Amino acid sequence: MAKKVKTIFVCQSCGYDSPKWMGQCICGKWNSMVEEKPIPASNYEKSPTITSSSRPQSIKNIKSGAHDRFDTHIGELNRVLGGGLVKGSLTLISGEPGIGKSTLILQASSTIAKEYGTVLYVSGEESEEQIKMRAERLDAICGNLMIVSETNVEIIEKYIGELNPVLVIIDSIQTLFKQDLSSAPGSVSQVRECANNLMRIGKTRNIPIFIVAHVTKSGELAGPRILEHLVDTVLHFSGERTQEFRVIRAVKNRFGTTSEIGVFEMKEEGLIEVGNPSQIFLEGLTQDTEGAIAVCSLEGTRPLLLEIQALVAPTSLGFARRTVVGVDLNRLNLILAVLEKKVGIPLSNQDVYVNVVGGIKPEGTSYDLGLALAIYSSMRGVPIETTKTIAIGEISLTGELRAVSNLSKMVKEASKMGFEKCIIPAKSVKRLQLTEKIKLIGAHSIQDAIDHMFFQK
Repeated sequence: MAKKVKTIFVCQSCGYDSPKWMGQCICGKWNSMVEEKPIPASNYEKSPTITSSSRPQSIKNIKSGAHDRFDTHIGELNRVLGGGLVKGSLTLISGEPGIGKSTLILQASSTIAKEYGTVLYVSGEESEEQIKMRAERLDAICGNLMIVSETNVEIIEKYIGELNPVLVIIDSIQTLFKQDLSSAPGSVSQVRECANNLMRIGKTRNIPIFIVAHVTKSGELAGPRILEHLVDTVLHFSGERTQEFRVIRAVKNRFGTTSEIGVFEMKEEGLIEVGNPSQIFLEGLTQDTEGAIAVCSLEGTRPLLLEIQALVAPTSLGFARRTVVGVDLNRLNLILAVLEKKVGIPLSNQDVYVNVVGGIKPEGTSYDLGLALAIYSSMRGVPIETTKTIAIGEISLTGELRAVSNLSKMVKEASKMGFEKCIIPAKSVKRLQLTEKIKLIGAHSIQDAIDHMFFQK
């Protein structure tokens, strides 16, 4: 009598396994359980993540790899990575289809191949001919750039052993598979095991590995969360495919600052760096505009000036709509409540639309004051000196203005971009030691800021 093969059911969202099928996983996802064979214990013994030659040693005797990085010759990518590509690191880059992930890594791999040596580009989604066509368009042809279309991890490891490359590109992790696993490529078991193999190869051979990953419809990284824990750096590529600007953000970085961003412009010849993104995002500013003002957000170590727009219109559907692009909806509702309670603006019967020009999603709360002033301007129909004034500050529930971190950097960036007045929390005016020719206006509350902006000329 044939022996029955034992199987388990694995959630394709969180990786939870169960001996029986469940309609809803413990993570809350429905119909995400897929039947798979359990991974034999012998598989883990074949690919240990720690080599037997490792021995405990003093931290003083360990050579630092802080300055041993590969220069990608792409300044914005180097900034996000923390100064370059660290040897032996695993870097995961994710983004929506067609956003430019493959274009960016092909440009970076070509420059590294020209300067440092052999680079192995492994593609599981495109043929060698398709990659050659893209490389010709990007002018990324180099003899040291080796291309192979392969999805078997064991064969890829053999190629790495033969070529001994200085960099390996995997495009993408969802297409790889191991033969001794019965599950389909892209499943939780395959992604987890393939990622473990790649980590072992990179760490033991001291080779940096770039891994491309897909995202879900909601924009989150596809596959198990363990993938993000395994890698050293997680980069997220975002932007609208109908627009030319692309933003790459470091979500996790063991070798640099998180939340650092790099800005690119998509052109026919590839991704072009944008050295001064503030100037690009403020191009549409016009003088004396209703509902528009410049704000500043600190993205990593870089202060970034943005234009924020608000439109307030009477509701016609019976209930007020709140529509945002680039701004947290909960933050908007908080500011609307403060304006209604502390300033006396009736907004419960008004539709409010907010947009951050350029598709950037600013971090932090430094844009609170600018958003509130833009909403007030649109509601009352009074213009703002848009090209001369910038507002920076956090709004509390009591209506008071609170200081934000690195305010001096933001004010200096505003002065460099030609702004004449900057409305900031009053408590921060004395602490700022500035030589720039910009007038600092201190406001204690949101009502105080409105008085300075609209009633004191």
